[in-house]
Amino acid sequence: MVLDSYKPIFRQQGHDAHMAILKIARMGHPVLLRNCDPVTDPGAPEIRRLVADMMETMEDAPGVGLAAPQVYQPLRLFVFRVPGGRETDDPADVAAENTVMINPTVELIGEERVLGWEGCLSIPDLRAAVPRATRIRYRGVDCDGNVTEREVTGFHARVVQHEYDHLDGILYTMRMTDFRYFGFTSELDRAGGKG
Repeated sequence: MVLDSYKPIFRQQGHDAHMAILKIARMGHPVLLRNCDPVTDPGAPEIRRLVADMMETMEDAPGVGLAAPQVYQPLRLFVFRVPGGRETDDPADVAAENTVMINPTVELIGEERVLGWEGCLSIPDLRAAVPRATRIRYRGVDCDGNVTEREVTGFHARVVQHEYDHLDGILYTMRMTDFRYFGFTSELDRAGGKG
């Protein structure tokens, strides 16, 4: 899909003139519920601009991931980062710098699922415990056609699964199995939860 109509919603003063903070679609907008279209030319100028703006928006939010439909672009791409400090002893549980995944694939490895707390920039101020595969393999390209392929576990695997779901119109609330573990972040924090 060509992004001829792509225009940043908000350009923050003091930032690079080529980067912008984008408006984030919230739960209820139909763009979040559709299957996204493949990116036909990952190196196209409008895709590069979109990726740069998504990185800026993710960092400003602040968040650890942002998918194109969350900024009103129904394309199969997302950006993410995995800050250090959450790693376990598993060598596949690794931190990651800002990463772009265009036309990604995700393979769930094994049957094991674990509940973990998630939030979403499109569902502000709420958190829930969501079951996810503990280990995955993912693959995608960046704007220069460089391939990123990894097998990961832990928080890294959770972030990638969450963002990949957005490309298929799936919000984390659709994956929930127990609504007792769903609430406002402020209330979960006050009650000693993981929000």
